[in-house]
Amino acid sequence: MGVGTEPDDGPVRQDADRSGASAAALFPGPRRSFEDELAAREEAELEARYRRAADAGDASAASLLGALLLRRGELAAAEPFLRRAAAAGIRAAANNLGMLLNRRGQPEAAAEWWRRAAVAGSAPAAHALGRHLRERGEEPAAEYWLRQAAEQGHLKGVVALAELLEHRQDPRAERWFRSAAEVGHTGAAYRLARLREAAGDARGAETWYRQSAARGHPRAALRLGALLELRGETGEAMRWYRRAAGSDEPDAARALAYLLLDAGDEEGAEHWWEVAAEAGDGTAANALGALYAQRGDAAGAEPWYRRAVAAGDVNGAFNLGLLHAREGRAAHAEQWYRRAAYAGHRDACNALAVVLLERGDEVGAEPWFSKAAEAGSVDAAFNLGILYEGRGQVRAAWPWYESAAEGGHAAAALRLASLAAVGGDAALARTWALRAAGLGDVDVAEQAADLMAQLDGRLTA
Repeated sequence: MGVGTEPDDGPVRQDADRSGASAAALFPGPRRSFEDELAAREEAELEARYRRAADAGDASAASLLGALLLRRGELAAAEPFLRRAAAAGIRAAANNLGMLLNRRGQPEAAAEWWRRAAVAGSAPAAHALGRHLRERGEEPAAEYWLRQAAEQGHLKGVVALAELLEHRQDPRAERWFRSAAEVGHTGAAYRLARLREAAGDARGAETWYRQSAARGHPRAALRLGALLELRGETGEAMRWYRRAAGSDEPDAARALAYLLLDAGDEEGAEHWWEVAAEAGDGTAANALGALYAQRGDAAGAEPWYRRAVAAGDVNGAFNLGLLHAREGRAAHAEQWYRRAAYAGHRDACNALAVVLLERGDEVGAEPWFSKAAEAGSVDAAFNLGILYEGRGQVRAAWPWYESAAEGGHAAAALRLASLAAVGGDAALARTWALRAAGLGDVDVAEQAADLMAQLDGRLTA
């Protein structure tokens, strides 16, 4: 049911199933507690009193009896009493009649009764009508009725109005979320925190995340953990992640696993990645695959990579390519590289291009190198430079080498130094040779030193 889930009249308790006393006697269930027995007796007495008064023409009693029967799910029994009370102008009965009709799958008929009750001042009916209108796409009318409910202090109306305004990116949403959060609405506190975080107010966001998380909201606990992790407070972040993960929040389980791995607890990380992966988290499944691969267990890694792919994580496809390549299964590796590359995986584009180039398909390799390089792969930019230089197209190769070198690729910087030296620009060659030597690759640093020595020899000669 979309709207109208709680009867508007009085605190009536839900009774046990009464579908056959004889069956209950033959197959007795667990014994009810004294409190349950007392509540059932009190409800039966209340029902009898309401029924006597309703039969005597008391419209208020008819409304209360209808609400009691509605809450028990006895729709056919409740309807005549609610209709009688609604016809007498009792707004709670009109609202409850709307709920009854909505439960029967008659939302338009329900809306008419909600409208009558709302016009008469029923906040629950205004909320139900507003929700109904929003579901039909009539947002201006929905806002009007939700506002009527909210301004009467109806908590569900306050939250529903805030949600509608938030959907429209209306800044007034924050005021209503705050109003609900201040009286303890867990979901509203979470949504308010999200708004404050989006506004750059980390302190305000943390306050409301804490309030919501303390009341058991798993996404609030997750976001609180993320804020704390960002601040370097990993101990407390882990506590909140653990709390969220224990409430079936896979993102929290995954985040907790990464922190545990950083702390040296590989076993704990494996456990929480598995929890997240079993809940359908592709990133966690890929992380598990990588963990097994690092242990040298390709057989253990492959099924997790496959689960990552099935969950939509393209890294799993790339890693399957790497796995098959290491085992010498080139055709399978190419298949997985291609799948990841078509999904936009930068490193898979470069790996696929290398495979194609190695088997002599330079024409097929070039667009994949270009796609990877344009996405920021320094290896692909370097490879594209090699491709162009190999064709004698030094002018075309230069910007790709330069892009790779600026990204920290030592061999690319060395190629720039060599090309500059060949071109007779000793100063530029020295600049790139020095850059290559400082990028941390020992072999490249030695070659750069040799090149600079040659340049010095030319100068002294």
